[in-house]
Amino acid sequence: MKRVLLIQHESFEALGTLDPLLKKEGIRIRYVNFERNPEAEPSIDGYDGLILMGGYMGVYEAHIYPHLKIEMQLIEKALKRNIPILGICLGSQILAHVLGAVVRKHTEREMGWVPVHLTDLGRSDSIFHGFKASEVLFQSHGDTFDIPKSADHLAFSEVCHGQAFRYGENVYGFQFHIEIDRPTIEHWIGMPENQEIFRDSGGRFVPERILMDTAEHLDRSVRLSAQAFRNFLKISGAKKPKIKLGSGR
Repeated sequence: MKRVLLIQHESFEALGTLDPLLKKEGIRIRYVNFERNPEAEPSIDGYDGLILMGGYMGVYEAHIYPHLKIEMQLIEKALKRNIPILGICLGSQILAHVLGAVVRKHTEREMGWVPVHLTDLGRSDSIFHGFKASEVLFQSHGDTFDIPKSADHLAFSEVCHGQAFRYGENVYGFQFHIEIDRPTIEHWIGMPENQEIFRDSGGRFVPERILMDTAEHLDRSVRLSAQAFRNFLKISGAKKPKIKLGSGR
């Protein structure tokens, strides 16, 4: 994997731990942010991987956000060409939809740090090498999806059955935010949209509690993030760039 097409949905969206890892591996990244450029029509041609990040919209709102249809077409072309795909949060929902699963509003919301449990298939999947059977990971979503019939179910939480799946050998969807870092959490807590959710949650979601949980769980999450991304790149055939000596040898 040398070049990756990376899809963002919001102008403020940070890549967290993903950005430095990809750069460290010598992978060239093309960023497409649909909030900044809603008319963009990126092509998968010339790319060795596709990564889709999170966002506030729902898959079922393609009539409001036409770029969702563009992303679905990108995924379809990537699947036909066996190009590795990683979908995170909204990205996993779009991927699940393309694979024929139902994506819908959940009856409950997940926000903050939540225990995620690996299935038997998840425990044996190489992308989760280094993970325990249960890990506390960061969540921020109100939608959920069924596991595509053609995919392997890798992880679940008490509230959300669909937390991770694999399609084929190199296509993964993660509902949880494996890329999360502290600056992103602090920014996320201060967003007006999330402040409204906090106020309306009846005390279920509290910023101070999320920050306390962050102090407890973030270091482990960052280590798992690096491990999962390295595993994904290894699965996808990523190779570190050759180092040229000063002599040119």
